[in-house]
Amino acid sequence: MPCPTDLPTALCAQLPAMQRLARQLTGSRDQAQDLCQEVLLKLWTRLQDGHEIDDLRAYAMTALRNQYRQHLRDALPGEELTEADEAIAPVVFATLAVHELETAIARLPDPQARLIRLVAEGETSPLRLAEITGWPLGTVMSRLARARAKLRVRVGLGEKSPTADLF
Repeated sequence: MPCPTDLPTALCAQLPAMQRLARQLTGSRDQAQDLCQEVLLKLWTRLQDGHEIDDLRAYAMTALRNQYRQHLRDALPGEELTEADEAIAPVVFATLAVHELETAIARLPDPQARLIRLVAEGETSPLRLAEITGWPLGTVMSRLARARAKLRVRVGLGEKSPTADLF
């Protein structure tokens, strides 16, 4: 698709990369051209309205992908959603986080893992933990501190993140 003469030079410069991406997404030359034309029109309108776009290439590629996804959604048969069809938050992310945490706990040394499991089950008093394990209070405190530090690193939390973020 040649670049129209009245299209800004900055947009014309993005056209080859947009066409390549559109072709990869759609698998069809005609659909790719239609997709590029739609996105170019939207970008051009946005620029004409005075909006500033810092990184035109990144913006154009993102707009192209988003427009393609919209076409896919529009092509799906479906019914209008009603209030009764409210979306339910996906539990997959929470499930993955729990699995990641369980894996990280399993990789801890046994004494540290035992303490963390007791805390996860709701036993938060260091004195009670010392009674359950038979270890001195200082040992319980230091093992808990080391276990929490290792877990923060393994699950990607910051060094200063609250311990409650682990559970």
